Amino acid sequence: MSSTGRTALITGASAGIGAAFARHLAAEGHNLVLVARREDRLTALAAELTTRYGVHCDVVAADLADPRAPRSIIERTHALGVDIDILVNNAGMSGNSAFADVPFETLAAEIQVMVTAVTELAHLTVPGMKQRGYGRIINLSSLAALLPPAASLLYTGIKSYVLNVSQALDMELRPHGVHVTALCPGFTHSEFHDVMGTRDAATSKLPSLLWQNPEDVVREGWRAVENGTPVCVPGMVNKITAVASKPIPTRIGYYLGRTFNPFKH
Repeated sequence: MSSTGRTALITGASAGIGAAFARHLAAEGHNLVLVARREDRLTALAAELTTRYGVHCDVVAADLADPRAPRSIIERTHALGVDIDILVNNAGMSGNSAFADVPFETLAAEIQVMVTAVTELAHLTVPGMKQRGYGRIINLSSLAALLPPAASLLYTGIKSYVLNVSQALDMELRPHGVHVTALCPGFTHSEFHDVMGTRDAATSKLPSLLWQNPEDVVREGWRAVENGTPVCVPGMVNKITAVASKPIPTRIGYYLGRTFNPFKH
C-alpha cells in the first residue's frame, strides 16, 4: 500500500488499544511515530507494520511520567523532519490501592501521563495541524467519565477532564480542519487490567457482553474522528449505559456548550 503522506503519533503504542491503532492506521497507509516505554516491543511492531503495509515507522522510547517527555518526543519528530497530522493520546496508568495508601509520587505520575502529557502533546502539535488545515486528535477517555463518580482514585476525574477538554478543543479547532474526539471505551481486553492486577476479578464478575476487543474500539474511534464526532462511546452496551446515566444526551450537551459559552471571546 502506498503511504497517504500523513503521519500519526501514538502513545502507549506497544500493546492493547495503542497497538491496535497502529495496525489500523498503517493499514490505511499512514506513517507512524510509535511511543511507549518498551523499545523492544515498539521496534518489533514497527518492523511488522513496515513489512506488511510498506509505511514508514519511527520509534521513540519515552516514559510520559517524566515531565520532560512530551517536548522531547516532539523535538525528536522535528529532528526526523516529520509533521504530526494525527495524534492518538492513548497512554494510561492507574492504581488499585486506597488513596491514602498511595505515595503522592504515584498519583502525580498518573496526572502527568493522562492529564499533563495529553494536554501538552496536543498543544505542541495543534499549531502545525492548523497551519496545514488538517488534523485528527483522539484522546482516550473512558465510559467511566460518563457515569456517576465511583471509588476509583483519580481515574474517573482524570477521564472526565479528558472528555471535557476534548470537546472544548473540537469546538475551537473544527473551523481549522482539525477534529478532536474523546474515545470512551468500557471494559476492553488489554494489558491495562493486568498492570492494575484486576483482570481476574473483572472477568469473573462481569459478563462477556460487557467486554470489547481493542480492534473494535479502534475501528469505531477512528470512524468517529473522521466523521467529526466529538465523543465516541464504542459498543452498543456501552452506548446504552452512557445514555441511561446522563440526564442530558452528549450531543445536546455539546451543542449547548458550543452555542452558549460565556467564556468565548
